[in-house]
Amino acid sequence: MALDDASAREALRRLFDAAVASADPRVVLARHLPQKPAGRVLVLGAGKSAAVMAAAVEDAWPEVPLSGLVVTRYGHGHPTRRIEVVEASHPVPDEAGAIAAQRMLDLAAAAAAGDLVLFLVSGGGSSLTTLPAPGLALADLIAVNKALLASGATIHEMNCIRRHLSAFSGGRLAAAAHPARVVTLAISDVPGDDPTVIASGPTVPDPSTFEQARALVAHYRMALPGAVTAHLARAAEESPKPGDPRLADTDYRFIATPLMALEAAAGAARGLGFTPLILGDALEGEAREVGTVLAGIALSARAHGLPLPAPCVLLSGGETTVTIRAGNPGRGGRNGECLLGCTLGLAGAPGVWALMGDTDGIDGSEENAGAIATPDTLARARAAGLDPRGLLAGHDSHRLFAALGDLVTTGPTLTNVNDFRAILIG
Repeated sequence: MALDDASAREALRRLFDAAVASADPRVVLARHLPQKPAGRVLVLGAGKSAAVMAAAVEDAWPEVPLSGLVVTRYGHGHPTRRIEVVEASHPVPDEAGAIAAQRMLDLAAAAAAGDLVLFLVSGGGSSLTTLPAPGLALADLIAVNKALLASGATIHEMNCIRRHLSAFSGGRLAAAAHPARVVTLAISDVPGDDPTVIASGPTVPDPSTFEQARALVAHYRMALPGAVTAHLARAAEESPKPGDPRLADTDYRFIATPLMALEAAAGAARGLGFTPLILGDALEGEAREVGTVLAGIALSARAHGLPLPAPCVLLSGGETTVTIRAGNPGRGGRNGECLLGCTLGLAGAPGVWALMGDTDGIDGSEENAGAIATPDTLARARAAGLDPRGLLAGHDSHRLFAALGDLVTTGPTLTNVNDFRAILIG
């Protein structure tokens, strides 16, 4: 299939849009609701999709008495009628999120036997419900969060540490709601769809320990506030563990996952005449290095027809990491960094295009969801006086793709099933 640049760009964007649409709570949430209860329903929630998920519950249950509170990221609000929506900071926590978390704990504690607590969780919930454990201050956890984001730790490792510094996560919200029934509706944004990692698992038992959290801090050589180090050393109050009777009447349901999104994109690819291959929904590692590996697979497909012949599209999801090194204050999220690493690995190979972006519409802390790379990206960048390899070393991928007009900008999508990567081989 002979592809021109415009057709390839349009195809990639259609695949990305199909992935995002498959995770829209307004479309998928209602089918996962439990049977309509006879008693009181308390709706709580946290994450980038919390507000639109709350609105979807209201639309699905117009006659059911609902009340509650959800917290979402600034700019991610959505109109609701019966469920209160508050906004807070992400990825760096703030006082608004801490207040919302405490209010949700208090509401859950007032639930009685026969009540239903419906918890709506999506990506970003950890930062949005950062409520310090006794003896810690919000400033302590903000410092921890910054250290985690710069450490290179995986999301699983980050949330192990967070759960042991929190008064909200690690099963504590469900424990507060006992003896009410707790049903969680989740949009997964983590590799492997582990409920203990999504928003640090407020409604599920936590199998990890203080000892494991301390080991991770030591492994990544994190410099943490003294109060945090002392809290981890004391290990005074473990999180609720599997078998805890307070969490016996809980149910956890996924309404959208990275694999579901990739499968939707694969269906769209077939409709466009491309053979899709899903490489995996849980790819992790240093972003630039993952990009290099993906470039190698694409070059093999182009040159040898392996792992499949052109025209094809290689799809993958998961969450890479970016380890920030001192003296490199560049702009760009993990998807831009992964894409630039891939672009350098492709080295201008003809007939290969790629799009990498975050399905929540925000790559890191930038205004774009991601970017598109074309066979002539490197040539255009160098003609513009840019040094692609130097920009990658400085974590400055945003500068390159912005200068070329190749950013993918969607605004907040109000969902989040993690990173989306598509490499099109014509």
